[in-house]
Amino acid sequence: MSQSLLIAVQFQEGRYHGQDDGFNGADGWPPSPGRLFQALVAAAACGDRIPAKDERALKWLEKIGPPRIAMPPVRRGRAVTLYVPNNDLDAVGGAPARVGEIRTSKQWRPCFFDSAESVLYAWDFEPESEEAARICAIAGRLYQLGRGIDMAWASGRVLEQREAKTVLESHPGPILQPRGDGQIATPRAGTLDSLVTRHQGNCMRLATVRVGRKSRQEFTQPPKASFRYTGYDTSPRYLHFELRHFELRNLEGRFAPYPLASAALLITGLRDDVAARLKKSLPEQSALFKKLIVGRDAGPADLAQRIRLMPIPSVGTRYTDPSIRRIAVEVPPDCPIRLDDLQWAFSGLEPHDPETGKILPGRLVSTDDSRMADRFRGPARAFWSVTPLALSRAKRRRLGIADKKAANERNQEEQRAASAVVQALRHAGIRVSPIDVRVQREPFSGRGERVEAFAAGTRFPKETLWHVKVSFAEPVAGPLVLGDGRYLGLGLMQPHKPMPGVLVFTIAEGLSDATDPALVARAARRAMMARVQNSLPRGKALPAHVTGHEKDGKPARDGDHRHIAVAVDLPRRRLLYIAPNWLQRHRVQWREVSKEHALVERALEGMDVLLAGKAGRLVIAPSVLDVDNDPLFAPARVWESVTDYRVTRHYRRLTEEEALQADVLAELRRCNWPVPQSVEILASFRGPRGGLSGRLRLTFAVVQSGPLLLGRTAHKGGGLFASST
Repeated sequence: MSQSLLIAVQFQEGRYHGQDDGFNGADGWPPSPGRLFQALVAAAACGDRIPAKDERALKWLEKIGPPRIAMPPVRRGRAVTLYVPNNDLDAVGGAPARVGEIRTSKQWRPCFFDSAESVLYAWDFEPESEEAARICAIAGRLYQLGRGIDMAWASGRVLEQREAKTVLESHPGPILQPRGDGQIATPRAGTLDSLVTRHQGNCMRLATVRVGRKSRQEFTQPPKASFRYTGYDTSPRYLHFELRHFELRNLEGRFAPYPLASAALLITGLRDDVAARLKKSLPEQSALFKKLIVGRDAGPADLAQRIRLMPIPSVGTRYTDPSIRRIAVEVPPDCPIRLDDLQWAFSGLEPHDPETGKILPGRLVSTDDSRMADRFRGPARAFWSVTPLALSRAKRRRLGIADKKAANERNQEEQRAASAVVQALRHAGIRVSPIDVRVQREPFSGRGERVEAFAAGTRFPKETLWHVKVSFAEPVAGPLVLGDGRYLGLGLMQPHKPMPGVLVFTIAEGLSDATDPALVARAARRAMMARVQNSLPRGKALPAHVTGHEKDGKPARDGDHRHIAVAVDLPRRRLLYIAPNWLQRHRVQWREVSKEHALVERALEGMDVLLAGKAGRLVIAPSVLDVDNDPLFAPARVWESVTDYRVTRHYRRLTEEEALQADVLAELRRCNWPVPQSVEILASFRGPRGGLSGRLRLTFAVVQSGPLLLGRTAHKGGGLFASST
């Protein structure tokens, strides 16, 4: 039967001074499992030895993996630097009067929390073990956790896993789940022995050594303890609700959509109603609800604990109605308001107009379905606003009926707005620098709303509202909410992936007019394979998605060409990595290659230099696509060669032009492209070994969208086409 060992640690004074445990957020909070393990070892020790039964139990605990942790929310105190004497009086000749010369600084920054709440540690194990009960007995002897002033006691229980899960979920604070490798010390096999060895080393740090007739003391640094370092999820928690009509015949009801342009009014009304409901039920916490839900009297230190309501419009295809049907509530890890209290306060709320007080159709119904909200979570390199950003420092000049605005004035306003977006990113904690920022009043999505529609009934003038599209050099995880109205339903950004599976790099420096695109493509392909290989475990072979070869080293000849193509577009000074789903229309789906391509994207992050042999040293930088206007992707009827097209087979008894035409028609059929109206041969030539190549112009009956890569060298920089105007 699957069981859990649950240890609850209670602190005497509701404060904790331990630091540098590797968690994000408050310094040193919560105590790491490694720190708890050391406290258990100290509790089990009898003098300088550990009883055999306790030793077996501790060695069992260090082998069962990292625990889940439930912690009470904390508030960080002010950092205080204390100067205390260093334990090195000999450095000043042993004179106590000179102790001020050897003072050292120690920083204290306590974490404050409710002393009635415990920190819970839950280890899952199977099968049943008597050692778990022994650990519970050891926990009863614990007296301290953290620094010397952090007095604590603990209790342990052995529960079934479903019972332990219920206990954790009923805890008022966040639950931290172990997530692979990280920075949090946790015990592993050998940790107990390393702690014993370190204790013995501490006892023998100073040794007297005789050198001839003289003796001297030598200091030996004790060996460090051995821990595993684990990552823990400290991300915000989310509550999800749906706006539904209440019907007696249908308990679930149908959706009650709310207009997208009234997002701020909806969120403001719900926010005030939740605060009022909580204040009525828990009047002793009214000040807390006022600061962390409504935002009144909140200072800079409270921003990390504020609850945020996000309207979730429906997104999907260009025909999807973007009305608001769902609400997501983001609760920071350090928020002191209980999650179950928030769940109760939101459930059943009826939206109302904050100006008129009129009750609006529908009510909030709790749901576990987060699929629509997850579409705003990314990660992505580009985002565009669904609800506009409120940028108070980037106000446009209001125009009268007969007024006009010069181009230079409009340009200056947009530059101020772009600068304000960069500042808003810093306020949101986004450390990745944007590489492109576009601002405008019109929506970027086809069924969005202009910014003026969102200003009605809010405290933000329409001149401060902007629709924004921002691109990053590296993927950024959402949800991304920016601007001064980020707690009022404005500034919600949607991840924008116009061409998933296409990575673009701009060649910033090093490119000459005589550069051979084949050399650049070969170097780019080798760099990709090298970086992917470095990201894989030692001994693991590169996947065929990267190499285009099977495990035995032979070329993949399934006819679908399920590997990445490297395209070099020198006229626009860039190179591209293109997934096979864009090369084989309807034959390779994105879901089939998305996992492998994500490996490539991670490996290429941070690549800024490409050594291209004779082509030189190229400085490159990530770029983004404007699909609607990009010559390689925008719809067009006429497509013309950018790089040489090389035939895939040898044609006998045909002229060079006839061979090129026959081969390109066969390639188009293989890639599921329609038959062109005409194939014009612009140039043809033979290579050193007699291979036939050429430049072509293809004209189709109706417009076609790119990319278009054809021919024998399509995956190595050849056969690239661009739309021709």
